[in-house]
Amino acid sequence: MKLSIVTTLYRSERYIEEFYRRASAAAREIVGDDYEIIFVNDGSPDNSLDLAVEMLDSDDHVVVVDLSRNFGHHKAMMTGLAHTVGERVFLLDSDLEEEPEYLRAFAEHMRSGSADVVYGVQPQRKGGWFERISGELFYRFFDALTGTALPRNVVTARLMSRRYVDALLMHEEREVFMAGLWHITGFRQLPMQMTKHSTSETTYTFRKKMSLLVNSVTSFSNAPLIGIFYIGAMISLIAIAYILYLLLHWAFFTRPLSGWTSVIASVWLLGGMIISFIGVVGIYLSKIFSETKRRPYTIVRHIYARR
Repeated sequence: MKLSIVTTLYRSERYIEEFYRRASAAAREIVGDDYEIIFVNDGSPDNSLDLAVEMLDSDDHVVVVDLSRNFGHHKAMMTGLAHTVGERVFLLDSDLEEEPEYLRAFAEHMRSGSADVVYGVQPQRKGGWFERISGELFYRFFDALTGTALPRNVVTARLMSRRYVDALLMHEEREVFMAGLWHITGFRQLPMQMTKHSTSETTYTFRKKMSLLVNSVTSFSNAPLIGIFYIGAMISLIAIAYILYLLLHWAFFTRPLSGWTSVIASVWLLGGMIISFIGVVGIYLSKIFSETKRRPYTIVRHIYARR
């Protein structure tokens, strides 16, 4: 098979029929009849699954992977990629913020650049000031703490070669951060500027973004643990210098030192730092706990297909 199109479904019932129609037309224009469209139902609470299954009656290009519950966007995408058989794989969201018609431009760019991946980037991050600022801060913190410079303003839409997808699926961690995995998998990757529309409100709240930042940094770097060591060493040196100062003061001056307020402030400061350091170690321990259990990151309830 020449082409696989993969998308996830979550509250997608008002987009799915138009997405199917436009994605099918784009695929036929590129590869004729040799393609498949894989819908991954990520525990959608609306009628998305039923609408996708109904398409099987009239089109055997459709494959529906129904997950047993909601596992999250990134894990659902990885599951969809694992079920592809196409020589090239086009991944995008089903909410039509990324137009399926970009497939043709992506394919031409991949062919002319002899690349394994062509991924979409926005000229400017969509949304209000909060989305733009928080998104930029996310990438800045990630780059600083991991030493990995991720491309800015990337979108889900990307066209990938078979060998790249196979390499991407070799990553078996339970906590999936797709932007990082896309980058570290390597191969020749080319950006392509595209317009991402705003058809729905973002589900990434500030809390989810902070959770994603913590998960991504701890998945790709041990810098927080190393930072704890250096901060502890610095505090120890400051404490030793202060002890020497106190000894000299006691030896040459009779007036006792004052400063109980500063002592209490220091105790509170050190106590807070110790608790936060234990928390950082706890995050890494929780990730070790999650990885060693080797639970599947998704569970497929049923696969609907006519092939």
